[in-house]
Amino acid sequence: MGRRPARCYRQIKNKPYPKSRYCRGVPDPKIRIYDVGMKKKGVDEFPFCVHLVSWEKENVTSEALEAARIACNKYMTKFAGKDAFHLRVRVHPFHVLRINKMLSCAGADRLQTGMRGAFGKPQGTCARVDIGQVLMSVRCKDGNGGNAQEALRRAKFKFPGRQKIIVSRKWGFTKYSRTDYLKWKEECRIVPMGSTPSYSEAAGHSLTASPAAPSSPPPSPPLSLLPFSLSLSLGFSHEEDSTLLAFSLRFRSTPLSSYLPPTNAAAVPGGAAAGEAHLINNGV
Repeated sequence: MGRRPARCYRQIKNKPYPKSRYCRGVPDPKIRIYDVGMKKKGVDEFPFCVHLVSWEKENVTSEALEAARIACNKYMTKFAGKDAFHLRVRVHPFHVLRINKMLSCAGADRLQTGMRGAFGKPQGTCARVDIGQVLMSVRCKDGNGGNAQEALRRAKFKFPGRQKIIVSRKWGFTKYSRTDYLKWKEECRIVPMGSTPSYSEAAGHSLTASPAAPSSPPPSPPLSLLPFSLSLSLGFSHEEDSTLLAFSLRFRSTPLSSYLPPTNAAAVPGGAAAGEAHLINNGV
């Protein structure tokens, strides 16, 4: 018994029914390769991009996706070259199709039970496609843009329903427009990462540029009010200076005369209290 025609499963009627531990025995989808051509080419190599967009809400079987991929790949390989494009299939057939097999041999009415227990067994897979969803995309150089559109036009005949071929305003497979991409590339905001780049918020920052020299630490605050020597404070960073300052302020409750030799307090007229006031007025 052959495979049931795809027109029987074209409309989206049921909920998504993916492969799981409850849905076993699902045959493998016919399409196994989703990226064809020079998929490792950098983002700067292929600026032109064209999409094949679905204009109908329907199911697309894995056999149709594989047939469209082969048709598009053959045309681009023949007229543009095998290293002049990158084709990507944008939908995946995760929805499982079922079939309730009916016997057609002699005496089948004695064996089969009709619609009793009619929940079928898995037969194939398909992709649930919405209106405006991209089915396939091709990126290439600007000179091969016409070949890419013709290749997708031929791939349209492998799908049911209606599709449209739309030339993208973006740069390749990226989400940035051509003007923004060229502008940000000059400003070194674009970091190439395979077929899709990364955008950096910092102006002039690029992973390819040499790393900047580390900036010098900010100057330490004046430590003249601390009861410690200046040579000791030079060994601390800016963050540790604040800790040292708090530590010294905690000792301000102790009279300053205790930090000085007795001769300094006696040398100031008026005794130890006057000597302490004299030191505070002089910024010690």
